[in-house]
Amino acid sequence: MLTLHRAALVLPDPADPTAPSFADGAVVVRGERVEAVGPYPELAAAHPAARVRDWGPAVLTPGLRNPYGQRALERDYHPDPREGIGSEPLTDELVGCADETRFGASARRGLQRMLGFGVTAVAGPFERASVRTAVARSGLVVLPGLVALPGSAEPGVGPEESGAGPLDPLAVLPLARAVHGRLAAGDRADFAVFAVDDEGSSGPLPGGALATVLGGRLVYRRR
Repeated sequence: MLTLHRAALVLPDPADPTAPSFADGAVVVRGERVEAVGPYPELAAAHPAARVRDWGPAVLTPGLRNPYGQRALERDYHPDPREGIGSEPLTDELVGCADETRFGASARRGLQRMLGFGVTAVAGPFERASVRTAVARSGLVVLPGLVALPGSAEPGVGPEESGAGPLDPLAVLPLARAVHGRLAAGDRADFAVFAVDDEGSSGPLPGGALATVLGGRLVYRRR
C-alpha cells in the first residue's frame, strides 16, 4: 500500500546544508521503504491511488536519534501514571535495582515517550535483557554508544555524568545533529513531523512531534 505524507516543508537531509528542501513537499512510502521524496503536486499526480496523510503547516524531517538511550532506559525510571508520582523520569532511580520486570516496564514507557519526541534511533548498548527486548520490540534502530568528551562545549553527544538523560534530542541538539539518516528513495521510512511557529520558521517547535513514522508505520500521533 502506498501512503503519501504531505507537509508544508519537507527537509530530506537537514544534516547537509546543500541538500534540497521542498515547500509543500511529500514523502511517498511503500511498505517500510521510502519510494519518493519531492514536491507534493508532482508526487500526487504520479501516485493518484496513494492514501494521503496531510500534516498541514508542519515540517517533516528524518527521525531523531537519542544519544542518551542507555542512561535513559537503564538508569532513569519512567513512572506508570497509575503510581501518582508524575510522568517525568526519576534520575538514577533504577541504579541498584535487580527487578527485570520493573526495568522492562520502565523501558517500554520511556520508549513510548521517545516516540512522542520523534525519536527513531537510540544509542546503546543495553545490558539488561528486559531493556534489550523492549527496544527490539519497539522497532527503534539501535546505535553504538556515544561517549561525551570531557569539557565538551556542545552537549548531547553521549551520556552525562549526572542528570536524567533527556528524552527529547532537540532539547540538547540542533536539528542538523539530532536527525538520524536521511529521506531518500530506497531508505527505511523513519521520519517525524513537527509543528512550526506562526512566522514560518523552518525549524521544529520544541515540545515533541505531531507524528512519528517508523519503518513506514505511524507509531505515534499527537492527540
